[in-house]
Amino acid sequence: RAMLRALRLLRPWRPLGVRGCTSDGTSGGHEIQVRALAGPDQGITEILMNRPHARNALGNIFVSEMLDALARLREDQKVRVLLFRSGVKGVFCAGADLKEREQMSAAEVGVFVQRLRGLMNDIASSAIMGLIETTRGLLPGAGGTQRLPRCLGVALAKELIFTGRRLSGVQAHALGLVNHTVDQNKEGDAAYHRALALAQEILPQAPIAVRLGKVAIDRGMEVDIASGMAIEGMCYAQNIPTQDRLEGMAAFREKRPPEFVGK
Repeated sequence: RAMLRALRLLRPWRPLGVRGCTSDGTSGGHEIQVRALAGPDQGITEILMNRPHARNALGNIFVSEMLDALARLREDQKVRVLLFRSGVKGVFCAGADLKEREQMSAAEVGVFVQRLRGLMNDIASSAIMGLIETTRGLLPGAGGTQRLPRCLGVALAKELIFTGRRLSGVQAHALGLVNHTVDQNKEGDAAYHRALALAQEILPQAPIAVRLGKVAIDRGMEVDIASGMAIEGMCYAQNIPTQDRLEGMAAFREKRPPEFVGK
């Protein structure tokens, strides 16, 4: 069952100061909005995807606003955990906006896909979005042919990409593509509450150690294990002089919860 926790002292959604229109120009609203949680959840920031008429499909404006949001949040030292959330009930993201892409020239498609690939790298997205494209005569172009084999192995990745098969949440979980599945609730936001509960587990951990751990894992997966161990060693060395490491050891010795400050 979903882990339901009430949100307290939420700050309002704030749209980004980018193009104030949707990809098809029919509305003046922003497709990407950002909200920082407060109270006990301070340090968690949510990105709301809100393009209901296109089921949050990845259009030009959507991608531009998302890239802008990530660029700003990357420089915000107060952000410890980032959640991606859909403002469209029953939908997270429909994948590529093929109606919009159909109107692009070949050159425009190439530029857009390059930007989309950069976005997928930024948010470390899975390859699921790209799998659907094969059913429409397209090849996954946002990293799906590279990420999926690394997750599932070459043989299964080929099967899924060649067939364009759509997977349920249960099937994705069984394959290891997603970490958790939850029973839906009446509000339709069970997955969000599970993600928030996970964010709340990460939030009290030492932010520098979490960040360096992410670097060590992501970079280490791109190289052989000996090189990966060297990357881990460099990350560990950067964490040694931090105040948080000393605080963690002191808290362990004194049998109290640590108070990490990100320094």
